[in-house]
Amino acid sequence: MHARVNESAEDYLETILLLGRSKPVVRSVDIATELDFKKSSVSVAMKNLREKQHIVVSPEGYITLTKSGREIAEMIYERHKILSAWLAELGVDPKVASEDACRIEHVISKESFDAVKKHLISSGFKIK
Repeated sequence: MHARVNESAEDYLETILLLGRSKPVVRSVDIATELDFKKSSVSVAMKNLREKQHIVVSPEGYITLTKSGREIAEMIYERHKILSAWLAELGVDPKVASEDACRIEHVISKESFDAVKKHLISSGFKIK
C-alpha cells in the first residue's frame, strides 16, 4: 500500500485524475485553473509529487500519474463520490454535500469508509 500523503497532495492527485479524464493532456496551468490556485503554488506541489514519485512530468510539461499516484487519486475520488452522494441522499444540499465530502474524504479511516460503503451497498444505495 502507499504511504499516507497530506490532504493538499491528495487534492492535487484527484484533480490530475479528473482532468485526465476530460483532457488529452494535463499541465500545471490546467490544474491551477481548475483549483483557482497560482501557477507558482501548483509548480511547488508538482515538484513535491514528482519527488514522492506520484507523478511523472514529460519534457513538454505533461503530467501523468504513476501507479502510486493513481491509487491515491482513485481512493480519494471514490470516497468523494460516495460520501457526497450519501450526504445528498440524506437531504444535504448537493453543493454543501460535495464540500463536506471533500473534507471528510481526507480524514475518514479506511475501516470507517469501508463500513459506510458496505452499509450503503447492502441497503440498496446506488453508487454512481
